[in-house]
Amino acid sequence: MAAITYELVKKDEATGARAGIIHTPHGSFPTPIFMPVGTQASVKGVSPDELKDLGAGIILSNTYHLFLRPGMELVKEAGGLHKFMHWDGAILTDSGGFQVFSLGDLRKITEEGVTFRSHIDGSKKFLSPEVSMEVQMCLGSDIVMAFDECVPYPADHDYAKQSTERTLRWAQRCKDAMTAPNQGLFGIVQGGMYKDLRKWHAKEMVEMDFPGYAVGGLSVGEPPELMYEMLEYSTSLLPENKPRYLMGVGTPDHLVEGVMRGIDMFDCVYPTRVARNGMAMTWTGRLVMKNANLTHDHHVIEEGCGCYACRNGYTRAYIRHLVRAGEIFGLRLLSLHNLYFLEEFVRRMRQSIIDGKFTQFRSDFLANYKR
Repeated sequence: MAAITYELVKKDEATGARAGIIHTPHGSFPTPIFMPVGTQASVKGVSPDELKDLGAGIILSNTYHLFLRPGMELVKEAGGLHKFMHWDGAILTDSGGFQVFSLGDLRKITEEGVTFRSHIDGSKKFLSPEVSMEVQMCLGSDIVMAFDECVPYPADHDYAKQSTERTLRWAQRCKDAMTAPNQGLFGIVQGGMYKDLRKWHAKEMVEMDFPGYAVGGLSVGEPPELMYEMLEYSTSLLPENKPRYLMGVGTPDHLVEGVMRGIDMFDCVYPTRVARNGMAMTWTGRLVMKNANLTHDHHVIEEGCGCYACRNGYTRAYIRHLVRAGEIFGLRLLSLHNLYFLEEFVRRMRQSIIDGKFTQFRSDFLANYKR
């Protein structure tokens, strides 16, 4: 049996939205799902038990960062990433490709792979489809991502075509190198902002029969309308019986638009990053905790919220004080709140799909949410 399988529970009649369940060797989780990001094998400031309590069914960790530090051998020696970080739920690891390609002038792309300089100590490193698979097998994640090149925005058609063709060749090499039976390798559909390339690449990737697919190369600086257009087009080319993953997207408005277009999985550092910048996510938009109008506000961040901070009565005034004083506890409270908010957001969205009320959920949310 495949390591990763998808079970469709309900499809919305009016849109592409769908509710499902993804089964992995470390448990099953409902979709749509938001995956908190544990870049260095830790979701910043949040313990694995706290992640479980707020409803995270799967987390993401980062191949590039763990490859550089502490190194795949150490994680393997510890018994894999689950044991190393004391997380017994599902884990998805990205391939390292996005980080390497973000290095700009510090990297060189060839057919073999990418040579780059470590951002930690400047030493020369090499990542390829085979190395990425080796690292991810050492990490022992449940879902492994293929090593791809993320087409930058903007990119001309010729470059996007060359890059997408190379990503296809790399996908086959990933498939050949991935030999662990208890890990599922997801393919990534690229093509830049060109429908002809996305159509061709999706067709080729679907023929390779991966257990799941990511839509790559979006949310890289293009306007939202273009992102949604490419997303809708890309998901229409993917099989109904496999999970679909939109990489690096995590604001609630993008989540609801992604789900409407048939996406099941999302990840982003957004909730913890804005928390560290002193901001809380709410159903009506972001709350900037440093704002003076919260000085005497003795209400919780959001009434009715079930997160640790709101449930235990920590007030806006108190959290504002902690943030202004540079106290770590304030940033922890905001991180716990923001992660809970997004998990609760996808839970309610899923329920609206099951109840046949997704369109209403989306319009009500967008009417009240200030970007």
